[in-house]
Amino acid sequence: MLFSSPEFIFGFLPVTILVYFLFTHNNQVRIARYWLLLASLFFYAYWKPENLILIGTSMTFNYLLGGVIARKHSKPLLTLGIIVNVAVLVYFKYIDFFIVNVNDLTGSQLNLLNVVLPLGVSFFTFQQIAYLVDSYNGKRGNHPFQNYCLFITFFPHLIAGPIVHHGVLLPQLEDTTNTRLDFSNFSKGIFLFNIGLAKKVIIADTVASIVSTGYSNTELLTTAQAWITSLAYSVQLYFDFSGYSDMAIGLALLVNIRIPINFDSPYKAVSIQDFWRRWHITLSQFLRDYLYIPLGGNRKGEFRTSLNLIITFLIGGIWHGAGWTFLFWGFLHGAGQVVHRNFKRLNINVPDWLGIVLTFLFINVTWVFFRAPSWGDAINVLEAMIGMQPGGAGEFKLINDFYSAPIWIAAVFLLFGKNSNTLVAEFEANPRIMWRTVALVVINMVFLNSAVNQEFLYFDF
Repeated sequence: MLFSSPEFIFGFLPVTILVYFLFTHNNQVRIARYWLLLASLFFYAYWKPENLILIGTSMTFNYLLGGVIARKHSKPLLTLGIIVNVAVLVYFKYIDFFIVNVNDLTGSQLNLLNVVLPLGVSFFTFQQIAYLVDSYNGKRGNHPFQNYCLFITFFPHLIAGPIVHHGVLLPQLEDTTNTRLDFSNFSKGIFLFNIGLAKKVIIADTVASIVSTGYSNTELLTTAQAWITSLAYSVQLYFDFSGYSDMAIGLALLVNIRIPINFDSPYKAVSIQDFWRRWHITLSQFLRDYLYIPLGGNRKGEFRTSLNLIITFLIGGIWHGAGWTFLFWGFLHGAGQVVHRNFKRLNINVPDWLGIVLTFLFINVTWVFFRAPSWGDAINVLEAMIGMQPGGAGEFKLINDFYSAPIWIAAVFLLFGKNSNTLVAEFEANPRIMWRTVALVVINMVFLNSAVNQEFLYFDF
């Protein structure tokens, strides 16, 4: 059940919100929370009911272990908890990748397990590792088990983030003062949800056909086609994932819950460091707080700082997917951080416009490794981009939708205009905004009816 699917928009969401506020209106706040938990579990089970066993076991294990760690301040138990969580993630996400590489290195013929990746496992695993670490550091808080379960399963962020810290979400879920319908929050939530929906169904899903065609024919790409393919993926990935994040934040606002922003115009970044302050912000913060800083951060000399950056981004790369291309993508970003740190020492003033251009070109090139089905496909695209591949061995249309040009224009406007965070901050419930929202809803419904509804890209991660 996608956020952009009719069954979610016209079925699950209105029923969930209506029943929730019926309970809170009658001062049955505790029942309302149980209802929200039940609805979130149903939302998760909709894809594959047996996944409830995994997430239920994971929540029970981490909640109980977190309590013991907090009481005994036990580092061995913390280590055990992290190992168990990482082991679960490794099994579901990397076991077949490991088997393939063992077979390649040893010539063995071990059978693949063909493990199906449960939705959201990367996200709820990271949230629970943070919970264990904070339990050890005395930052756990005293929260009932059912509230902890709601924190993990809260349907807006469950499947693809943002990665929400327990210290941000749990206090809001337990605050009885925010359980009544708030017209301002509800209006902003509807507005933001539809901005995210437009990003997804109007822009991301439209350019998806260009990306799919290009990366399915990498050996045939001309230089122009290779650039179009790579730029289309940069557009698709941003609008797909930031669209999901906007929808998640908007959905949470409907019930007066504020979850953190995940994007802040990342393609306006003037450096690679600035980019990671703007892109997938909650992941960047998690890696900084629970990996980079524990490794020593920048406190142990320049060599260790550089090494810590490389390690952090390597892990960030492999977290996204089981493949050498993801690992290399992470390495490139870690190396980019190191180069940027050393470049800043030269005290050379780079104009913002040039910083934006150079940063985007670097990001666009690295996305090739992130998207390409294989190492060979990535090299094909990059060679074509610099004119080292003849291309054109076959004929295929890369852009064939009559509305592709307006979509590209809209994408550029949205990339460099006001972002959704600014639009919501400036939001006022007045007739002008109401009619704009109505128009956006109508356009979204037209695209939902006429376009192929695709899964969000980050469901694979």
